[in-house]
Amino acid sequence: MIEIRMHGRGGQGTVLAAAMLAKALVAEGRHAVAVPSFGFERRGAPVAAFLRVDDKPIRRMTNIYEPHCVLCIDPTVGRAVNVFEGLQPGGTLVQTTARGLDDLQMPDTVGRVGLCDAVALAMGIFRRPITNTLMLGAFARTTGLVSLEALEEAVRGAEFRDAGLAQNLEAVRRGFEATTVHELTHAEAA
Repeated sequence: MIEIRMHGRGGQGTVLAAAMLAKALVAEGRHAVAVPSFGFERRGAPVAAFLRVDDKPIRRMTNIYEPHCVLCIDPTVGRAVNVFEGLQPGGTLVQTTARGLDDLQMPDTVGRVGLCDAVALAMGIFRRPITNTLMLGAFARTTGLVSLEALEEAVRGAEFRDAGLAQNLEAVRRGFEATTVHELTHAEAA
């Protein structure tokens, strides 16, 4: 079983992104379950969503405390919460950032990093910093766990409040194309 924890801020579509990713994984013949986490809810407050994927049915519907992958759809959420908490050794980070790999601080547990300047892309596509569909593309590029085609199909089935279908399909593709993936040794991750 692969466990993924997603971090964002209220109003950015973190929970919707988890649901779309689960739908895409199921379409590819895997079992997936998305579990939203609701606490003090307000626009801009840190939020998390959890996703499990496996080749067999999943019964666990709890929060994820030791993820294999962390997906951050907001570049500032790491200032408010420890996004690396419990990350498995060799784990994957998929991060929205305009910064380069050398400018990021990560624990030794990170083995792979996918970086996407999703805020700049979102401003060009949506004219707002909504990065959830962009970061689904970044996730696909970084992990290889889901195809771009399956994500596009999941996006087609979603309902969006702030943007149209064509914009969100463009965002998934652009996030996939614009992501740089880095394999880290412990020296680089330190």
